[in-house]
Amino acid sequence: MDAGEPLADTPPNSEQFNRLQNLFDKSFKAARVGIWECTLPDETLTWTDTVYELFELEPRSPLVREATVALYLPESRKKLTEVRNAAIKDGDGFTLDAQIVTGKGNLRWIRITAIVERIDGQPVRIFGMKQDITAEKTLFEQTRRLAETDPVTGLASRTKFEAAFDEAVAASSPGQKALLLLDLDRFKAVNDRLGHQAGDTCLKDAGRRIAEATPNATVIARLGGDEFAIILDCESVKSLNEAARRVANKLEWWVGSFPNKLKVSASVGGAMILPGVPAKDIFAEADRALYAAKAVGKTSLELVPVPDKTAGVA
Repeated sequence: MDAGEPLADTPPNSEQFNRLQNLFDKSFKAARVGIWECTLPDETLTWTDTVYELFELEPRSPLVREATVALYLPESRKKLTEVRNAAIKDGDGFTLDAQIVTGKGNLRWIRITAIVERIDGQPVRIFGMKQDITAEKTLFEQTRRLAETDPVTGLASRTKFEAAFDEAVAASSPGQKALLLLDLDRFKAVNDRLGHQAGDTCLKDAGRRIAEATPNATVIARLGGDEFAIILDCESVKSLNEAARRVANKLEWWVGSFPNKLKVSASVGGAMILPGVPAKDIFAEADRALYAAKAVGKTSLELVPVPDKTAGVA
């Protein structure tokens, strides 16, 4: 090794240390990360300037933990209290995403990381970092909304429907919810003869009409093409059949203008969501009921035989 080459573990000199400290501070500030500590058990808080900026409080102003905790939204405040108490008790750290209202009234998301320091088994300090993750949360929420929303109709997407349907099946109890499936009849003719813009308008109108016909719906989704699904509160097969008829009647209207005027209608099928019946079986029963309706004729509805534990309409 060259005699002039420093050892890897040689401590930096004062100039190097100051340069690294300056780089560290700038990097944390650019990343919107601040350092905090709270001594125990007196709950004395210390923040770096970046944490003050995150909370939009006057830098170096006196801190009272009770007042700063009050800036957290109720749900986040409750969760923070729970994980903090558990960490102090067990000596573990934690990471928590929490929402605050800043001193200037702005909503902001922060990510808190914490470590508990103990001496002779007793917690004496809890400290860590707070980072502004508002942009990250906003992007995540926008992405989630895009994934859960049909871009043409504004209804729930197939992804959103599948999650909601699984949840409804898991939480089901007798006579509470039902599933309706429907296809628009003559929709292909609308696209072919009137154009895709008219087709999109037709789909939007269908979504609006479904919502008007099912005020007790918890989810209305476009599954794709001209296929829609509805999860609704429903007391019995009779009320399910009535709901299906309301939807079919509402989804009968004229599209376009003379001489290019087409009548649109819908075929509707459904099944009760009953305890102990798998989601795939309930969906399959509603699908069978839908195709039975299509076989009978446009907008036709009738009760059809169903397996044990399920009941369908067509």
